[in-house]
Amino acid sequence: MPAIITDQFRILNAETFTKSLTGIGTTTNNYYTFLAHPNPSFDAVENYGVSNWSSNPPEPKDSFQQENLYFDSMLFLKKVTSQDVARVIPRINWTSGVVYDMYRNNYDINNGAPQTNSKTLYDSRFYAMNSEFKVYLCINNGANPDFPNGQKSVNEPTGEDVNPREYASDGYSWKYMYSIKPSEIIKFTTEQFIPVPSNWGDPDTEDVKNNATEGHIETIVITNRGSGYSTSNGDSDSITGVKILGDGTGGTATVNIQSGEIESIQVSNGGSKYTRAFINFDSESSLLSGSGGKLEVVIPPKNGHGNDIYREMGAYRVMVYSKYDADADYVIGNNFSRVGIIKNPTVFGDKVQLVNTSTATSLNAIKLKPATAGLNTSGTIYPVNDQISQNVGAGVTAVGYVASYDSNTGVLRYYQPVGLSTFSISGFDLVKFSGIGTVNCISPGGDGSSSLGGVDATAMIPDALFDNTNTITIGGKSIALGQTFNSGFANPDIEKYSGEIIYVDNRPPITRSESQKEEVKIVVEF
Repeated sequence: MPAIITDQFRILNAETFTKSLTGIGTTTNNYYTFLAHPNPSFDAVENYGVSNWSSNPPEPKDSFQQENLYFDSMLFLKKVTSQDVARVIPRINWTSGVVYDMYRNNYDINNGAPQTNSKTLYDSRFYAMNSEFKVYLCINNGANPDFPNGQKSVNEPTGEDVNPREYASDGYSWKYMYSIKPSEIIKFTTEQFIPVPSNWGDPDTEDVKNNATEGHIETIVITNRGSGYSTSNGDSDSITGVKILGDGTGGTATVNIQSGEIESIQVSNGGSKYTRAFINFDSESSLLSGSGGKLEVVIPPKNGHGNDIYREMGAYRVMVYSKYDADADYVIGNNFSRVGIIKNPTVFGDKVQLVNTSTATSLNAIKLKPATAGLNTSGTIYPVNDQISQNVGAGVTAVGYVASYDSNTGVLRYYQPVGLSTFSISGFDLVKFSGIGTVNCISPGGDGSSSLGGVDATAMIPDALFDNTNTITIGGKSIALGQTFNSGFANPDIEKYSGEIIYVDNRPPITRSESQKEEVKIVVEF
């Protein structure tokens, strides 16, 4: 049987997702954004990269196998708080000379919006943001028999009136809805989207919400002017008290006739509780003659304009914002080519306890030191994304790739795509680095010679005496490392494969520098 999932279901899902960040009832959810997938053009490891990733990033795939691969390439994470999410709608700037759609409750598959031919209200151009980041609903776009689809807007809507403001020069009527705060402009406003208020009805928005009246008529459109109208005052007159009929009460209008035709109409009293309304103008008792006039009474949304901003504006998208700047958990000097969202990852070594820190790393780390006396860590450089290996036992070799190396602290972070288990050098297994064996480095796909750089270019060994600490003191200054080291090694903050990856976006690689800050804005559409 024919069926649909309505837009209201999508709006409800957006609301549920937004509220889940602060918990619903006794449920607690922790969401994190993450940056991932360094060196995406490296295709020597099975199921890792593709050679043309930079120019043509592949479409993300959705499967249990692929989910595991996403974990393999994860670098670091940033917690999403309730202040980092907002429901958003498409950005429609007010521009002089544009014909906007007006709010109507009957746009559908058989009755598209005149300007955009949109089959739903939410896809039409029925609101606009002015140059002061104030958002207005188009109550009337100047439509009449001469301009049945509306007129060009030439007056920028302004002000914060709780009732619609009419502009005589272009026939438009705009209703102020809300203003976007400066902090929201920075975090949630893009070229494509603008936020809606997070708490409708709070002190900043209560005037608009409280002014809403269920079934209150705001505008009436002339669709046919009729002809031959006259009253005792002749063929030009203003007829007051014209009743708005239907299932509501109290609605009246004033109809102005000029030379026997309907020239204009104003709502005198919008009444209340209308879900269906009409005007039978030809039956007005004050008319002596005339017929053919048609007037369309526009029905407001449930409970009136301004009562529910999310339903009225179609807020079924959510923007998630994260800012990656300077933090000990973040990798510097490498690139990333994947952005994602993960729900409820657990702490390393635990399947139950949720990660609940502001940042986290998914990388293993080694605190290195020179094997030769008299040398220091600053003399050796392990290039990012080069292959490292270590003999960790009889016939057992650990293999990974350099995510980052800080020659000042001697801390090397590495990642191990599961495809490394297909390499003969690793014994067709994937094992962690451990012990005190030398950590060698070669360029992937090279001739097997060392790729170490720096003054000494000497392979180093794990510092087994660097134990039970997450800081290092250099030159009298304590430096946070972001991970706790034991015998020279540090585990990730998160348990690999824990949690649910709910969003993935592949993109051309972006290299992170020490002075660089990334602002990630992810729009999830329900």
